[in-house]
Amino acid sequence: MRAMVLEEVGQPLALRDLPKPKPGHGQLLVRVNTCAVCRTDLHIVDGELPNPKLPLILGHQIVGRVEQINQSVDGFSIGDRIGVPWLGWTDGECTYCRSDRENLCDRAKFTGYTIDGGYAEFTVADARYCFRLPDELFDVDLAAEAGLAEAAVAPLLCAGMLGYRSYWKTGDARRLGIYGFGNAAYLIAQVALYQQKEIFAFTRPGDKAGQDAARSLGAVWAGGSDEMPPERLGAAIIFAPVGALVPAALRALAKGGVVVCGGIHMSDIPSFPYVDLWNERVISSVANLTRRDGEEFLKIAALIPVKTKVKTFPLEQANTALEKFRAGKLDATAVLVT
Repeated sequence: MRAMVLEEVGQPLALRDLPKPKPGHGQLLVRVNTCAVCRTDLHIVDGELPNPKLPLILGHQIVGRVEQINQSVDGFSIGDRIGVPWLGWTDGECTYCRSDRENLCDRAKFTGYTIDGGYAEFTVADARYCFRLPDELFDVDLAAEAGLAEAAVAPLLCAGMLGYRSYWKTGDARRLGIYGFGNAAYLIAQVALYQQKEIFAFTRPGDKAGQDAARSLGAVWAGGSDEMPPERLGAAIIFAPVGALVPAALRALAKGGVVVCGGIHMSDIPSFPYVDLWNERVISSVANLTRRDGEEFLKIAALIPVKTKVKTFPLEQANTALEKFRAGKLDATAVLVT
C-alpha cells in the first residue's frame, strides 16, 4: 500500500510502498477514503509533541470502509463506513477508564502519533474506538457528487470532537468567547448557535477577513484578541495554541466563568495578577476525547447538519498540504484523498 511516512522529526514525509497491515485482536482493517489534516500533525512533525512512534504514518481524522474484521470483533460488517479519531486505544482497566475518564488513561495510544494513522491506503484500528458515521455527513467525493461539499465528515473527527469536548466544558454559559477562529471554532460555533448561545469571536489583531467570516456565521461580536468584548463572557474557549491568550480571556470573563484551553499543545502561559482569576474563575484544559463525546457530537452534527469547508489533496501531496497549513495559506481544512 502507499503511505506517507514520517521517518525523522523535522523532515518531510516520505512516500513509501508498505505491506498492507493485518487486523490483530479487537481490530478492523480499514480501507482509507479520506483523512483530514490537523494542527496536531504539524506539532508532531515539528517535534512539539514528544516521542512519536517512528517511523510513523500520521493522520487521525480517518474516514473509510471496513475491509477485514478480526474474528474477535463483533458488531461490524465488511463495507461499513466508519470514522477513526485521535484516541485509538485504552486499557479499560485503570482508575480513569473505570470512572468514565478514558481520555486520561495513562496507557492510552493515539492514532497517527503512537500508532499508525490514516495518511495511507489502509490502516488498522481498535474496533472499540471506531465510530459509525451518519448518512447525513458525506465523504468528500460523495459530497461533491451530491453538491454538498460543505457536509464532508473527515474534519469532524478531531477538530469537531475535541472542540465539542471543549464546548461541553463551558456548561450552560450563554455568552461564549472563542479565541482563534479556525477550523475547530467554525465547527463548534455552529453547535453553539444551534443551541442559541451568543458567540464572541476573537481573531488575530487586524484580521478583518476572519472577523467578517465570524459575523457572517452568526457571531454577535468579532474583534482582535487584544480587545475586550462589549459584555462579560460566561465562558471562553481558546483554540489558538497561544498561552498569552489565557490571561486575556480571564480578563473578559464574568464572575464564575471558565476558560477552556482546547488544544493539545500551547505555548507557555505568562504570569498574571491573581485578581484576574479571583471570583471563582476557572482555567481548564482538554485532553483527548471520550467515545461519549464523539457519539454525542456526531448525532448533533448530523441533526444541524454541521457544515465543513475542505480543500482536497491527493495522498502524495501530504507535504504540500502540511506546508500550506503551516503557512496559513488555507481557508479550509486540508483533506487527503486516497
